[in-house]
Amino acid sequence: MSTLTVWKFQSAEGAETVETMLKSLQKEGLIKILDAAVVSWPADRAKPRTKQLINLVGAGALSGTFWGMLFGLIFLMPLLGAAIGAAAGALGGKLADVGIDDDFIAEVKKKVTPGTSALFLLTVNEVPDRISDALPDGGAELLHSNLDKQSEARLREIFGEDAA
Repeated sequence: MSTLTVWKFQSAEGAETVETMLKSLQKEGLIKILDAAVVSWPADRAKPRTKQLINLVGAGALSGTFWGMLFGLIFLMPLLGAAIGAAAGALGGKLADVGIDDDFIAEVKKKVTPGTSALFLLTVNEVPDRISDALPDGGAELLHSNLDKQSEARLREIFGEDAA
């Protein structure tokens, strides 16, 4: 089963500092990362910066389109207005079909704010405690949504990826 987890950090730089730790956990076989992305939101910026952590993932990675659409729904929706509201609503419905529902989006939107950052991980059979225990003191708050194999396959179908 795949798991989509979101780890919220109390600083805008926090999520970017754990890439080395994640590589180590993966090398030790403690976690298997299918895809990862970081959202960094400096306090003085109107919107967050996002990046996919390409160095952590291999052939099973989702496309950048997935992350772009997800982050757009979470962080940019109020800015986009009614012009694309219907299209975003349709996409939101498709994401809800795979376990990324309005509650998940609302929780991330509420908690990842200016001055914070977040790490988004798509992993296989992940045990959140393994990551939590490896995070620096003060760590991060865990927000998550589980995806079963069928939901992961549907997610890949939506974004033009072959199921792994």
